Formats: sequence, C-alpha cells, structure tokens
Amino acid sequence: MATAARMVYSHITKDPEICGGRACIDGTRVRVLDIAALAYGGQTPSQIQSAYPALSLAQVHAALSYAYEYPKEIEAQLEEDRRLAERIDRDRAGLR
Repeated sequence: MATAARMVYSHITKDPEICGGRACIDGTRVRVLDIAALAYGGQTPSQIQSAYPALSLAQVHAALSYAYEYPKEIEAQLEEDRRLAERIDRDRAGLR
C-alpha cells in the first residue's frame, strides 16, 4: 500500500518514498535543506527562486520558514550530506 505525502508545514511535505522522507516542497523533489543551503550561502529568496524557477516565491519562503523553525533537523541533514559527499570523494580518489 502506498503512503501519502504528509503535509507538515505550509507548502512542505514529508513522504518516505520521496527524498528519503526529508522535508520537500509540495509537489516537487526539492528538499528544504537545498533551499536552506542556498540561503545560508547568502542568496536571497528571489535569487533562490531564479535557481529553481518552477517554485513560487511563496514555496521558497515556506522552505526558509521551515528551516528557521527546525534548524537542528536541517543542520543534521546538511551534515549527513557533507559526510556522504566526503565518503564519495574518498571512494573516487581510491579508484584513481
């Protein structure tokens, strides 16, 4: 039986079948942490929307609001992604 995406925040859903259950913008596979990472890097909501033109500005703001409300969740996911990227880089270096 398929599980339905669960709305957890305005414009934000979690579905175990999409992006590993991480918070995503509704109807997309854009993770909240991807939007947050751009904001942490200094991009404005308008610049983020330009990077993801299929998103509305309301969706971008909802993702940012979620990230600010649940910073520990987002930071943990960012750290997990950093560790995964490092492991992939080490594995690739070992193949050379």
